[in-house]
Amino acid sequence: MPETEPQSEPTAVSMYDLLASCAAARAVSTPPRAPEPESRQAPAPRHREAA
Repeated sequence: MPETEPQSEPTAVSMYDLLASCAAARAVSTPPRAPEPESRQAPAPRHREAA
């Protein structure tokens, strides 16, 4: 049977780093929201000229 290389111990990862990496992965993999249709947006108020 061939010899296997000794496996190194896993490095410790803090919970903060783990949660931060998950949040970053989610932010990168989530597509941007579709723009709202023009009809749903309120019209911009128009300025009237002074008399």
